[in-house]
Amino acid sequence: MNPSLPFFVLATLSVFSALMVVLSRKPVHSVLYLIFCFFTIGGHYLLLNAQFLFAVHIIVYAGAIMVLFLFTLMFINMNKELEPHKSNLLKGAATIAAGCLLLVLVAITKGAETLPAISKSSDIGTVSNLGKALYGQYLLPFELISILLLTAMVGAVMLGKKDVE
Repeated sequence: MNPSLPFFVLATLSVFSALMVVLSRKPVHSVLYLIFCFFTIGGHYLLLNAQFLFAVHIIVYAGAIMVLFLFTLMFINMNKELEPHKSNLLKGAATIAAGCLLLVLVAITKGAETLPAISKSSDIGTVSNLGKALYGQYLLPFELISILLLTAMVGAVMLGKKDVE
């Protein structure tokens, strides 16, 4: 089997689902296509042997963020009668602006250097190596960030608590 075949399959599915997010008429369908797009991007992390990034990506984006999007879509009541309709002139201007942005991005990447060869070592990007780095070389910054986050959480609870008299 060609080793680049899974990459091209995931890339095709990612681009297709991203296009369907934009082209879908119903907002809930767009969110579902976005969830599928996040899973295909997570598959790219697995191909790069970054299991931890895959897990965090799926938990944070496909889990928490998408639940927030779905809750927001269900909370606001979108009716076609209440939604303002855009003129064709405005749609054309947006299409031209997006095309110009695409041309600029292509021009920028055309002059860029190619990426260095990826190491074939199987231990790069694993959770065990990340844990060794966090609890070895970066132990002090890791603990300081945990104290900072704990302080922020306690402060948010104190600010949100109602005064009982």
